[in-house]
Amino acid sequence: MAAALLQHALRAEPEPLRSLKVVSAAVAGRGGAPVSENSVIALKKVGLDISGHRSRTLTQEMLDGALAVIGMTESHRAMIDLQGAPAPKNLFLFREFIPGPIDREIGDPFGGPLKAYEAARDEMVEAIPSLVAHLKTLIAGKRA
Repeated sequence: MAAALLQHALRAEPEPLRSLKVVSAAVAGRGGAPVSENSVIALKKVGLDISGHRSRTLTQEMLDGALAVIGMTESHRAMIDLQGAPAPKNLFLFREFIPGPIDREIGDPFGGPLKAYEAARDEMVEAIPSLVAHLKTLIAGKRA
């Protein structure tokens, strides 16, 4: 869900943000699994279709080529840190850049009711403007 929401938001941005490729990968799990039905429904309600998505396992090649690596929870961040050789330097949480005292983690709704998926979706949507702003700073720093 996060990758589709972020990719959708980036399409509305000027270049080079518009051309950023957003890739979803599992830190623990097997590749090739279909997306959950509740993920499809939660995003269909906001006009996005992820029904053809299949999971991928995180690779070092993905880490090496990423402008930013974004996890949902501190445990994701720790697992990515341990998997990386070297660990990625631009490793963040999806909600890390929202100002103020808020919960920075987005819980995994897997196996839960549709309402849990919708809540996770809404937490992601809330974070996208601040995340996009941070990606802009990373791109500007890369150009400098």
